[in-house]
Amino acid sequence: MNNKQLFSATLLALAVSAPWSAWATNGMNLEGYGPIALGMGGASFGYDNGLAAVVNNPATLGLAPEGDRFDFAVGFLGPNVNSSLSGQSWGSDGDAYYMPAFGWGRRDGDWTFGVASFAQGGMGTDYSPGPGAAISANLMSSGGTATGAGSPLSATIAAAAGLQERSEVGVGRLILPLVYTPNDQWTVGGTLDYVWASMDLQMAMPGQQMFNMIGGGLISGDMVTALQGAMGAGNVNDIYYGYFDFSDDNDFSGQARGWGYGANIGATFRANDRLTVGATYHSQTRLKDLHGSATVSMAVSADTGWLGGGANSGTFTDATFPLNGSITIQDFQWPAIYGVGAAYQVNDRLMVVGDLKRIQWADVMEAFKMSFKASNAPTNGPFAGLTLNATMPQDWDNQTVVQLGFAYQANDKLTLRAGYNGAKNPIPDSTVLYIFPAIVENHYTAGAGYQIADDKAVNGALSFAPEVKATNSVSGMEITHSQFSWQVMYSQNF
Repeated sequence: MNNKQLFSATLLALAVSAPWSAWATNGMNLEGYGPIALGMGGASFGYDNGLAAVVNNPATLGLAPEGDRFDFAVGFLGPNVNSSLSGQSWGSDGDAYYMPAFGWGRRDGDWTFGVASFAQGGMGTDYSPGPGAAISANLMSSGGTATGAGSPLSATIAAAAGLQERSEVGVGRLILPLVYTPNDQWTVGGTLDYVWASMDLQMAMPGQQMFNMIGGGLISGDMVTALQGAMGAGNVNDIYYGYFDFSDDNDFSGQARGWGYGANIGATFRANDRLTVGATYHSQTRLKDLHGSATVSMAVSADTGWLGGGANSGTFTDATFPLNGSITIQDFQWPAIYGVGAAYQVNDRLMVVGDLKRIQWADVMEAFKMSFKASNAPTNGPFAGLTLNATMPQDWDNQTVVQLGFAYQANDKLTLRAGYNGAKNPIPDSTVLYIFPAIVENHYTAGAGYQIADDKAVNGALSFAPEVKATNSVSGMEITHSQFSWQVMYSQNF
C-alpha cells in the first residue's frame, strides 16, 4: 500500500468509527467550518478553503491546485450559559467541547473527489443541580404541586432539588464529494452525506407543569391514562415532579442515536480574474428516529394501601416510580441551508469575501417530540409496559446569516484574516429554554495561515460571540449566552 492509499484508508476507518458532535452558534449550526473560513466570519462560497468545502460549498474543491490534499483540524467551543429566576441563578458547567475534523481530496484534471468527516453542529448545557430541579423543589415547599392535595416530605423535596439537568445534541457527517470543472470559469459539484445524530437529556419538570401539559395534550399516552385512572380512583392524589433521564458518559455521542443521509450541491463562476461568485444548497436531512435507553421518574402522593397492593386506606405518602425503558426522539432533522457568496481579489495581497445564507429552522424545529416506553421490570409497578409521549413546542424562526471577511497576505508565508458573522436569535421568547439556549447572534473572528513549506501549511482562527440575553415570556426565566471558540488545521499536499 502506498502513502496515498494509506491516507485514504486511515481517513475512511476514522470517519466510520468516530461519532463527532458539536455545540454550535447560528442556532445549532457552526458559524464557520474550517479555520480558513472561520477566520473570515465563515464566508466560504467563492474561494478555495480546503476540505471544509464539503460542508461549505463543495464546488470550491474544483478551485484547488492539481494533486492530493490532506487536512486535519481540531476545534474548540467554549459556551458561557447562565440562567436566573426570582433571585436564584444557575451556571452551566458545559463550557468546553472539542471537535475533530479531517478530509482527503484529489484534483485530477477536470474532476475532484475525496472523503471527509465534519461535525455539523448541535448544542449543550450542564447544570448540577438544574433550574427545573430547583423550581420543582421550591414549588413543593410552597404547596405548588399539580393538585395541591399532597404534603411533600423533606426527603422528596431534597431529592428534587439535587437533580442534575443537562443536554447534548450532536450531528456529524461522513461526506463523499464529486466536483467537475468543465472550463476556466465554472465548477459544479455535490456530495452524498452519511449523517448521524445523538442526544443526551436530563430534565426535571414540576408536577404543576406536567399537569398543565397533560391538559393541553402535550403529554399523552397510556401511561397518562393509567395515571388519570389512578387519580380518579383515589390511588394517587397529587403529582410532585417528573424527571426525564437518557444520558451516557461518552464525550462524542449521546444515549439516543440515529442515522440517515443528506446531500449538498454547489457551483462557482469566475466572472473575471478578480471576482468569483458561488452558490450552494444543502438538503434537509433524512434521519431515522433516535433511539436509546432511558429512565423516567415520577414523584407522586399515593395511597399507602394501594402502594401495598391492597385497598385504599385513605392515608397518603410520597412515592417515586423510577420507570426504566426505551426512548424515541421522533423526526429530529437538520434543516435545509442555501446561500450565495463572492470572493474579490482586490490586489495581489488582499481578498475580500462575503456570503448570505438562509437556514430553514422553521421546517424542522416546530416541536421536540419524544416517546418513552416503560419496560416490564417489576420496579415499574402499575406503569410497566406503558408509553408516555411528550411534545415541547419550539417554533424556531428561519435565520438569515451574513458572513463577511478579508484575507491579507502579509508575506510569502503569512496570511492574516478577520471577519464578522451575524444572525438573529431564531428562538421565540415563548419557547426559549435554559437547557436549549441556542440564542447567540453576532460573532467577531480573526485568523492566520502560515505556509511551513511548499507542501505544508497550518491555519488557525478565533471566534468571539458577545453575550445575548433572552427571557422566557411564560416562566420569566432569564438566559444569557456568550461563546469563545477556536479552530486549528494542518494541511499536507502530495
